[in-house]
Order: sequence, then structure tokens, then C-alpha cells
Amino acid sequence: MGGEAHCRQLLYEAAGAADLILVEGVMGLFDGNPSSADLAVRFGLPVLAVIDANAMAQTFGAVAHGLASYRSGLPFAGVLANRVASTGHAEMLQRSVPAAVTYQGTLYSYPDFALPERYLGLVQAHELADLDQRLDGLAAAVADTQLAALPEAVELVDAEPVDVQPLLAGVCIAVARDPAFSFVYPANLDLLRAMGAELRFFSPLQDSTLPETDSLYLPGGYPELHLEALEQNRAMRDSIHAHQSAGKPSVAECGGMLYLLESLTDSRGRRAAMVGVLPGHAVMQERLTALALQSVRFSAGALRGHTFHHSRMETLLTPSAHGRCPNGGPTAEAVYQAGKLTASYLHFYFPSNPDAAARLFFP
Repeated sequence: MGGEAHCRQLLYEAAGAADLILVEGVMGLFDGNPSSADLAVRFGLPVLAVIDANAMAQTFGAVAHGLASYRSGLPFAGVLANRVASTGHAEMLQRSVPAAVTYQGTLYSYPDFALPERYLGLVQAHELADLDQRLDGLAAAVADTQLAALPEAVELVDAEPVDVQPLLAGVCIAVARDPAFSFVYPANLDLLRAMGAELRFFSPLQDSTLPETDSLYLPGGYPELHLEALEQNRAMRDSIHAHQSAGKPSVAECGGMLYLLESLTDSRGRRAAMVGVLPGHAVMQERLTALALQSVRFSAGALRGHTFHHSRMETLLTPSAHGRCPNGGPTAEAVYQAGKLTASYLHFYFPSNPDAAARLFFP
């Protein structure tokens, strides 16, 4: 595989989180514990620094030098200049880079190929009708850089299978999956299946009732972008009420928790009634309100995860626990439990403690 086809494959692998090459911008490489640099060193992943060179001149070389030399032993593959204005600008940037740092090429500003963003990251792939055309355009641009000649230097070996007990054998879990609820770790779903659970997917936007189920899983997403549809789907709201009244387990993360509140207000002030099994209201904010790794201790041990949201929530419920930042940060997200319902802004990573995760869903 070579040239544009190779570059297009790299783009798709990056989108699918295949860790063949660790691609980092200026922000984030050395942040956190463990940082991306720590992971690169631990697993021998080459680091390519993609630097936004818009409105930057010789400082580009200083940034490149700093990233390459800040930590000894980092497998640094070079730098790629992004959002470059012209060929003259590109030549200036390349001349500024120290000889010890590999200049991997130039990407000019391509507004037609850019992937649009919103406050929680990129607009999701299923929302872009022209995603293939954008990726084709980016692949063609990358093929003009030295990246097209990069070898596939890292061969990943499948990890040893974890011995997972069938803690959820025979348990059916209804999982919300549609444009309003799509933020979920794929590893969470894989683990639930490995523990014997049957997953039945449904759409709170379109379906009128929950599928026949023992437990309910409402992942995060963008409920605030679908207020009208969620509010008008009274049949689904009634079905979730019935599930809760029957004393069946439910897990609601971030946007899933907001959906269970009495109301949710978007950033334009539009307020809509939600399910109402959790007392309280939430309002979207213009700025980020929380971003942190977290760990929460349950009776079966600690579950790890992360929090990332732009809303504020008010409720009279008393939290059953709070998250703790492993890096000592101040963020401490509340976890609410009412009957067999567990709700939090946290996105739990179930493989961090399969036993604790299974207990959240066990009837």
C-alpha cells in the first residue's frame, strides 16, 4: 500500500482508534499522568506532532524543538505543519526546524476538507453526508507529504484475553443508541457481552417503548440537540418510568442522566420536559464545566472513567458517592443512586472493574 491509498488507510485507522501511529498536536502530549508521551514510551509508539502553523513563523521551529527534546527516550517521528498559508510560508517553517527534528511536510488550509467541531469535540461521523469525500481530500493532501512514505512501524499484538466471569449470564440490557445517545466506550459493550449479557439497542428518539429487558443503559450524547423529539416521545418516557417503577436496574451517564431529569434547557434558553424519574433540572452552559479523569468507589470496588460536559445540574438528591481525580484535581462528580438507578456525569469504563460494573446491571 502506498501514496494516497496508504494515507487514506491511516486516516481511517486513526478514526477507528487503531494505535499504529500516535498523532499529537502541541497541546496534550505531556499533559496528565499518564500522558500521551508516557503511553508512547511504554508501548513504543512513534509520536508525530501536528502543529497548527497558522500565523506562526520561526517560533514553529522552537515549538518543534521543545516537543522533540523535552523528554529523553520519546520515539519522536517528526513534525507536520498544519494550516499553512502558502508555499513561502511553508519554506519559512521548514527552515526554522532544527536539523535533528524531521520535518514531515506541509498541510495547507483546506476548509472544504475540515471536520467540523462542536463543544464536545468533532461533529459525529453519521452527521456528515460527505465524510468519505472529506477523507479522500485529506488523504490526497497527506499523500503530498513525507507521511506517505512512513512505514507501518508498530505491529500491535492482541492482548492476552482477560478471564471474565459470566456475571450477567441471562441478563438482557436495553442500550440507548441513536444520534442523541452515542457516547459510549465500545469496550463497555464488549465486556457486557463477554459477561453473558444480551444487548438490545433502542432509540429514545424514535421508538415508543423499551425492548423487553432486565436492565437499562443510557450512555451520554447530545440530548440537548434533540429536545423537541425527546419531549414529544411521551410513550418512551412512560416506558422508562415503568421500568424504574418496577425496580429494575438502570445506568445513566452524562447525557443519559440529563434525559432522566425533569427538564433540560439548551444554550439558547429552550426548555423541554424530560423523563422525570430523577428530580432536578439541567441547563447547558456556553463554556466547559468539567473535564477530568475520575474514579468512584462502589461496594465492589472502584470504577474508573472520565467526565466532560457543558451543563450544570441542580437536584435535591443526596449523592451516594463522589468521583476522585487520580491526579489530585478538584473535580469530584456526584454519583446518584435511587433504588436500582445509578446516574452520574461520569462515563464509566467498565473493564476497569468488571465486577463493579456487573453489579450496576444485575436485576
